[in-house]
Amino acid sequence: MPNPKRRHSHSRTRQRRAHDALTTPQFYTDKDSGEAKVPHRIDPNTGMYKGRKIIEVRGAE
Repeated sequence: MPNPKRRHSHSRTRQRRAHDALTTPQFYTDKDSGEAKVPHRIDPNTGMYKGRKIIEVRGAE
């Protein structure tokens, strides 16, 4: 198994770890229903996207 010959510096380690931070999910408030929605996704309840009907949603059966 290959092993590292030299240890990584603090700077190099921290540069690698700089991208590991968690980010909060982005959302917007829907104008019609007032609930939080994820952007760029079809609404599964209504089938709407950007004000247009994209898919037909089945009713409660």
